[in-house]
Amino acid sequence: MKYSIITVNYNNKEGLRKTIESVIHQTFRDFEFIVIDGGSIDGSVDVLKEYDSQIDFWVSEPDGGIYQGMNKGIKKATGEYLNFMNSGDCFYSSDVLEKVTGYQYDTDFIVGKDYHYNYITHQGHASIQPPRTTMIHFFVATLDHQSSFIKKELFSNSLYDESHRLVSDWIFFTEKIVNEGKHVQFIPDIICRREEGGLSEQQREKNRKEINEYLHQFLPYGVYEDYATLAKLDKTSLYRLFDICNHNMKRKLLIICIKLIKQFF
Repeated sequence: MKYSIITVNYNNKEGLRKTIESVIHQTFRDFEFIVIDGGSIDGSVDVLKEYDSQIDFWVSEPDGGIYQGMNKGIKKATGEYLNFMNSGDCFYSSDVLEKVTGYQYDTDFIVGKDYHYNYITHQGHASIQPPRTTMIHFFVATLDHQSSFIKKELFSNSLYDESHRLVSDWIFFTEKIVNEGKHVQFIPDIICRREEGGLSEQQREKNRKEINEYLHQFLPYGVYEDYATLAKLDKTSLYRLFDICNHNMKRKLLIICIKLIKQFF
């Protein structure tokens, strides 16, 4: 199984160096490394030149943003599965690709976990995986591209929508998995160590606005309202609810509890 690791960078010199180091020290070696720089002026190009012999392809030129950069990487990629490890993020350990390869899944998406670390509090946590990837999951969350390995052929008829600034990867996951029924295989391993303060985190309100605009087009009004009601639960409780509903005895006990609560309120 060959991977294409694609890194998009713009004026993040030290983050780029950290990402490159995590890629080139992977113990599993059957991968190509592609870096797309958006015309950085902060010394990122000097970093790329420094690691030139260990990067299969890199380019530095002005572009239209992160998704245009990711699309450039897709067009250059020749691997069976693509991973987007953008500058500042890095593989959790040197044997990540080796672990992923050990599962030998033939699936559309292989998805592991992210590790979110706060450098101020020195505390971190791994991301929570949903029991299944249905529309309600994408209503409240997404799959992180840093910890996902996407089959290259899924991009054969659709690249990332460059008209969106923040959520085109979310739209891609939603359309492929919810609309087209592509299969997701979750694995328990942590794939990526996330750098807090990414573009989407810095602009959370704009991110949610773009998602809601898409959802209003994608879902009928009544369906949107139903999902909005479910989304009032926190993500962990929502996933537990789904798990309970899939088991007869747990579901019966839940119904009894709801009836009792209704009597008191």
